[in-house]
Amino acid sequence: MESRIRSIFLAVASATALLAILPAAAQTNDETQPPQVIDPDVERRAINAAAIDTENFELTGFVGLMSVEDFETGLVYGARLAYHINEALFAEATIGQTDVGESSAEKLGNAKFFDDRTLTYYDASLGWNLLPGESFLGANRAYNSTFYVIGGAGSTDFADDSNFTINLGFGFKILPTDYLAIRIEARSYMFDTEVNADDKTLANMQGTLNISWFF
Repeated sequence: MESRIRSIFLAVASATALLAILPAAAQTNDETQPPQVIDPDVERRAINAAAIDTENFELTGFVGLMSVEDFETGLVYGARLAYHINEALFAEATIGQTDVGESSAEKLGNAKFFDDRTLTYYDASLGWNLLPGESFLGANRAYNSTFYVIGGAGSTDFADDSNFTINLGFGFKILPTDYLAIRIEARSYMFDTEVNADDKTLANMQGTLNISWFF
């Protein structure tokens, strides 16, 4: 009887000790667990990236200055029609016109060698978008842009004669919208002529501002 009572007291003491240990262990586990990360509710901003229009044709009007060798620099204007073969290459046809002044020989001799002072040129060229990318205007505005090189051949009507002409140049294009482009371009037009009774090659520099529309 005495041993049974002793067993009962030992069982009660063991249960009491176990109940005392469990809360302390649970508190220790809670302290070792990392705090829960709060997922912030951030409203995402929708961004629309401007792209070149899916149409492949580009119509351009241009105006600028053309320096005809041995003659004066004059206003030049004209139009271009381009077809974009792919993202890198485009083919372009151009017509341009300027009125030339007197040559140095005419000024010295006080005489005119020809009466028609209009120079008109036509050409077909191939362009290559060398460095396509984006241009940033300020901190919050970015526009698609490209640096390109271009070259081709055609004809120049000058001094009552038609002359085979080669052109080489480069330019920078930026697109404010997906259908409108602004281009700054420089080209050299080279042809042989017998103006002033000398057979020579004229290298005529031209700089233009171009406004283009994709359609």
